[in-house]
Amino acid sequence: MDDQLALRIQLFREGGQVKPEVADFVTGELASLQAEGHTVTEESAGMLTSHLMMALTRLLDGAPIEQFIADDQVAAELAGQPEAVGRARAVSARAEKDLGAALPESEVNFLALHLAVLAQRPVS
Repeated sequence: MDDQLALRIQLFREGGQVKPEVADFVTGELASLQAEGHTVTEESAGMLTSHLMMALTRLLDGAPIEQFIADDQVAAELAGQPEAVGRARAVSARAEKDLGAALPESEVNFLALHLAVLAQRPVS
């Protein structure tokens, strides 16, 4: 993880926008991606990081996460990305186990989109 991405997480944490356990969970997920050889930087994973931290925080706070109008389009886009979908489902399962916050299907799909984009970048 580069310094800029670490700073993003630090600002979310110190600003009180996310719970510390969410920041820790997301940091761990990013470390796993990096250990697998993915380039995890502000440029490649900044939006993934913010999206996942905010979604998990909303769930832990009991805020509803509604279906999106584009859910069908997102699901169609992911039809050719089974690895990204599987990874997103695994992240959701770990979030439920570790944080008590299972991502709804629409959030799993958006996470899968982020992961598919990350997977298309050259491996470091």
